[in-house]
Amino acid sequence: MYKLILLLFLPLTLLAHLNIAVSYPYIGALTKSIGGEHIRTVVLAKGNWDPHFVVPRPSLISKVRNADALIMNGGQLEIGWLPPLINRAANPKTASDAKTFLNLSWHVELLDKPADVDRSGGDIHPDGNPHFHLDPNNILILADVIKKFLISIDGEHKEVYEKNYLEFEGMWKSKLGMWKAKMQDKKGLKVIQFHNNLSYFNQAYGLVNIGTIEPLPGIPPSSKHTFELIRLINDEKPCCILHDVYHSTKTAEYISDKTGIKIILMPHDIGALEDIEDLSSLFEYLTGAIR
Repeated sequence: MYKLILLLFLPLTLLAHLNIAVSYPYIGALTKSIGGEHIRTVVLAKGNWDPHFVVPRPSLISKVRNADALIMNGGQLEIGWLPPLINRAANPKTASDAKTFLNLSWHVELLDKPADVDRSGGDIHPDGNPHFHLDPNNILILADVIKKFLISIDGEHKEVYEKNYLEFEGMWKSKLGMWKAKMQDKKGLKVIQFHNNLSYFNQAYGLVNIGTIEPLPGIPPSSKHTFELIRLINDEKPCCILHDVYHSTKTAEYISDKTGIKIILMPHDIGALEDIEDLSSLFEYLTGAIR
């Protein structure tokens, strides 16, 4: 009976032999697409949370402590919450100088890098805008980076990771073509945002951001700034306010009431809205939301 139990459970053990912690759901989905049955992803933050602010709960410390590797977004997006988790977990496999640590921001070109960094500019990211995954073209770059990372720490399954990547690449390139066609007539549209988290999406499809409800990154909107934004909207006639899901829409609703501009919720990650179940549905929503 003991041998039978071992035989029943042995295949499951062999299938998911790498326990990989990732900071956000989109990274988990990408890593699982490439790693397949040979990895188990542990996602630290939920998709409907503000990605800048995650409470480092004891349960998250345990997840980092038990990880065989860690993949983070980087660009200082996790600066307020992930370093404390790593420090308290004291897991050498998740240290920033470990072979089993991957910072995705080191492998893409960041937009909006500030010339000067001081607190007068708000909560700016010194390395540049960290929301690079919202350009769907960057998803292929990130998938390739993750493939190479998995091979570097688990060369035994190199062929599996390469095969999974090629399948993902073919599927994603097909979808890129469809999304490009869908967004073709949106090029040049002016938009307002709450926070400039769609910089990469806007660049990919030619949308022009002319203002943000936040006067500065991370700074709540003031009455003065709100009235200035209302005047700007009346003058420039942008199509819409592209609003994230984790900030209150109260100010946006006030602006909409005064100007007639519509508000469109724009999810930033898997799980940010109920229907966003995977990477494909994320970009299906984003490219279909602006009408």
